[in-house]
Amino acid sequence: MKYLGEVEYSKIREIRGPLIFVEKTKDVGYRELVEIYGPDNRPRLGQVLEVSTDYIVVQVFEGTSDLPLSGTRIRILGKTLELPVSYDMLGRIFNGRGDPIDGLPQPIPEDFFDVNGKPINPYMRDHPSNFIQTGISAIDGMNSLLRGQKLPIFSCSGLPHNRIAAQIARQAKTLEDQEDFAVVFAALGIKHDDALFFRQSLERSGAFNRSVLFLNLANDPAIERILTPRIALTTAEFLAFTYDMHVLVILVDMTNYCEALRELSAAREEVPSRKGYPGYMYSDLASIYERAGIIRGRKGSITQLPILTMPGDDITHPIPDLTGYITEGQIVLSRTLYARGIYPPVYVLDSLSRLMPKGIGPGKTREDHSDVSNQLYSAYARAQDIRALALIIGEENLSSIDRRYLKFADEFENKFINQGEYENRSIYETLDIAWDILSILPEEELTRIRRPILEKMLAKGRLRHE
Repeated sequence: MKYLGEVEYSKIREIRGPLIFVEKTKDVGYRELVEIYGPDNRPRLGQVLEVSTDYIVVQVFEGTSDLPLSGTRIRILGKTLELPVSYDMLGRIFNGRGDPIDGLPQPIPEDFFDVNGKPINPYMRDHPSNFIQTGISAIDGMNSLLRGQKLPIFSCSGLPHNRIAAQIARQAKTLEDQEDFAVVFAALGIKHDDALFFRQSLERSGAFNRSVLFLNLANDPAIERILTPRIALTTAEFLAFTYDMHVLVILVDMTNYCEALRELSAAREEVPSRKGYPGYMYSDLASIYERAGIIRGRKGSITQLPILTMPGDDITHPIPDLTGYITEGQIVLSRTLYARGIYPPVYVLDSLSRLMPKGIGPGKTREDHSDVSNQLYSAYARAQDIRALALIIGEENLSSIDRRYLKFADEFENKFINQGEYENRSIYETLDIAWDILSILPEEELTRIRRPILEKMLAKGRLRHE
């Protein structure tokens, strides 16, 4: 059955990878939705990727296997790809195309949203200023995540970024318990056992009913990975701006997304840029990351936590490099810390949350939060220099103050950064642990803490110098 506005073409010039080149076309728009029919007459979804005067390029989300040049038909549907959205998507699991894979029927749609989203008017963007508690001290205490922020995690192959992502999905919440909070979790190009881990991790926790999972597996068509983060963000936009929810979107692993983008670019025979990635990868990533934010006058918000593995552990690789330009900081994981049994292995000296000062302090977290964070950074940085010096001259030749700093660094790593995978610390517990560790240092070394706060903590007994 054909609907008004649909046009069908059968002049196929070439099928190359996930792309179909169609000739003799007219009045076809960029990103229009299409249906592809082969000899089996089974419809496959795709969208228009490139438009010329007399031909179009169609990307097929389900792959082009078994599609012959002769006998393949392309039906232009006259609209962009839309996702049926519903509040009932919470507590459900979908594949990378948005189809249910949990054995339950498709939720009854309340509306249909364009998966490409609508750009937020820059004038109407509000500044992030509200704290999100992840329950992880290294993030909450020193690299705080705010509502409406985009804060990526830079990892390496073999590090526990999947476990950290699942822990954040289970534990993340706002400090105002009366506010609606949801998690949209999109896994891109993951293995079956990782998909099972994410699924069971949320199902066994109380967070499942407030979560939506989109799972794109490694054996799914790579082109589907281009679609999955956009579907996840479309769901988040519906929940945030229709139901006034605060939505945290976790995207794992954006490196797999970029590899799919490179594969698509190679199929189009485009001139490659750095390390073979397309020159438009920056703007493509921006079209995903910039969908986070807060709209002035609206209660809901979208916060992004993209996770990527750095190829070759290289933070200057195009994927983390371009991501760092677009986002507002980064959380960097360390092989050295992980090899010493520290979880999560967050290397705080390379990590940064640029918006953190806007979301912490009196009325938001605690008045001593900023000072404690600055002091921890300063002391840990000095301790790293002293560790390097000790390797040269020996620890026994260090001054007593330097040996205190070495003890501080060990306690900082083992008690503050290190915590259990299912240990959910409040921001107040995190700050109390920090004060206990700072007690190792003499009072005159706490130069980053303002005197009124220092005296208040001394009076409360939070600072007990050894």
